[in-house]
Amino acid sequence: MTAATLATPTPGSAPGASSTSAATPGASSTFTAISQGGAGPRPLDGITVVSFEHAIAAPFCTRQLADMGARVIKIERPGVGDFARNYDERVRGLASHFVWTNRSKESLTLDLKHPAAQDVLRRLLAEADVLVQNLAPGAAARQGLSFDALHAAHPGLIVCDISGYGEGGPYQDKKAYDLLIQSEGGFVSVTGSPEAPAKAGCSISDIAAGMYAYSGILNALLLRQKTGQGSRVDVSMLESMVEWMGYPMYYAFEGAPPPPRAGAAHATIYPYGPFPVGDGGTIMLGLQNEREWQVFCAQVLSQPALAGDERFSSNSLRAANREALRALIVDAFARMSLAEVADKLETAGIANASVNDMAGVWAHPQLQARARWREVDSPKGALPALLPPGSNSAFEPRMDAVPGVGQHTDAVLASLGFDAAEVIKLHTEGVV
Repeated sequence: MTAATLATPTPGSAPGASSTSAATPGASSTFTAISQGGAGPRPLDGITVVSFEHAIAAPFCTRQLADMGARVIKIERPGVGDFARNYDERVRGLASHFVWTNRSKESLTLDLKHPAAQDVLRRLLAEADVLVQNLAPGAAARQGLSFDALHAAHPGLIVCDISGYGEGGPYQDKKAYDLLIQSEGGFVSVTGSPEAPAKAGCSISDIAAGMYAYSGILNALLLRQKTGQGSRVDVSMLESMVEWMGYPMYYAFEGAPPPPRAGAAHATIYPYGPFPVGDGGTIMLGLQNEREWQVFCAQVLSQPALAGDERFSSNSLRAANREALRALIVDAFARMSLAEVADKLETAGIANASVNDMAGVWAHPQLQARARWREVDSPKGALPALLPPGSNSAFEPRMDAVPGVGQHTDAVLASLGFDAAEVIKLHTEGVV
């Protein structure tokens, strides 16, 4: 590994003290964690990532690299930092997006436009395994941070470029944000109600791009073990979103009508969605096959003859006649409480779920029972954080602090060989 001289910080050093206690979200008390993994080395220990990142896609990617042990040095603008820090103040004065995507990183402020920044960059890149960037179209290339510009001097360096539309093509210089890509990629057209389209309630285009960047970097690290050479990972938000749109695209193959917008219900499988119950609650349920349809009619609706109704004798017919079927289900559920409906569905083996709000998710009993919450430090004190999905029996993921703007600038510079006088000069000249 080229980052051997920049080892992952130990707990208590930059980027922040590690906490292994399990936390009750929103409460100050803690409880003993159920062990979810061993104390062995993490898969990305010793890997150094330098990231020129903002907003969500790149930070989400690099946070996952940090989860697996990588040292992530986040380059931020002096004074203001990543603009996502100012999206809101919902987490004790910190921005919700930023807290979610930036734990376990070191924040180095650096003015890339200052001539003296080049020496800092040179030293950073000499120690880095991976460079990630999601700057404005063309900005990284203008700063000499493209794979082509860096590969000769840093043959083992992996460069991951995340952009809205990818390099080449008529859209390569077009600005792109999450909602715009949800729209451009067709997601908005099949989401919402029959009367109006809707976006997703979270940044799914950013998340998709961040996930493909993360897996692409892991692939590039594996490839480097075989070839000794770094490579470029080019991730397009549009292509990431369109990949996730595979089902509705094939459903509309060769000019066929697309799936109709169906609110919170499934567009083409029915009954599969939310239904009101007698005490004012809502139950989410889903049927997947004809056996379940017959059981649903007999044991849940107490109307076994309904299973033979020709209007509902296949999934396609049930979807086509969903309004009539919905009326029958709503009428049957109106005489039962949410608990009664849920109990009938469970007894019948029909998949169902609560329609939780955010408070319900914070308090979800399954997450509590599996001890999925930890505490991480932040500029505003300890905060709850969910363990990353995919527990491994051999190691615990890294769960370190959310950094303040430039919190680790002096420590990172010292690790790169700058002495105290040089660090002071860099601050005085506004380089960092």
